[in-house]
Amino acid sequence: MEDTKMKRAYKIIILSLIFGFIGGAIGTSFMFQFNEKTNSEYVKDFYYAEGAVGVSPHHIRKAMDKGDTSFILVDLRSDEEYEEEHVTGALNIPAYKDPDTSAYGDVERIVSSFEALPKDKEVIMYCYSIPCMTGRKIGKMLAEHGIYVKHLNVGWNEWRYAWNTWNHPHEWNVTDVMDYVISGTEPGTPKTNAESKACPIEGTFGC
Repeated sequence: MEDTKMKRAYKIIILSLIFGFIGGAIGTSFMFQFNEKTNSEYVKDFYYAEGAVGVSPHHIRKAMDKGDTSFILVDLRSDEEYEEEHVTGALNIPAYKDPDTSAYGDVERIVSSFEALPKDKEVIMYCYSIPCMTGRKIGKMLAEHGIYVKHLNVGWNEWRYAWNTWNHPHEWNVTDVMDYVISGTEPGTPKTNAESKACPIEGTFGC
């Protein structure tokens, strides 16, 4: 009699485990199917992220021409490279000790430097070039510490040495990159230009 009861109890336990496992698997499957995004949703997320993070160089040049001070540019290159030349008005928070040595390990210094920037201004970083990963790595580092900054859509190389590749053809003969570049340890102040034709389009499809 006791053996029969024990066998029955074991069967109940085993069946409970089996049905519990099956139920959990089905529930998990439904959950993943319910949460899985469609291709359209991934595309939408991509463009939302691009719009939230990326900043057009045309927008920055236009703002500089107008004397707009609502943003802060941050140059992530080494202080040596910054001193040689940088975008006028940009501060230097180096992610490199020298041109050949990264300083990604200086997390406390980098994070505290960004934390010290004015909170009422938009912060926009740039590094060496469009494909350069420095800005992306520093952006991730900052986001992990609750600091959210934007990224200039061109790097120093494109700004300084490939001016005509991102400016419109009708602007090639009326703008000079050297009006937007400065040397020295100080950020400098961008020149205002009342005659500027930079990005005349306003609204949703403006720069």
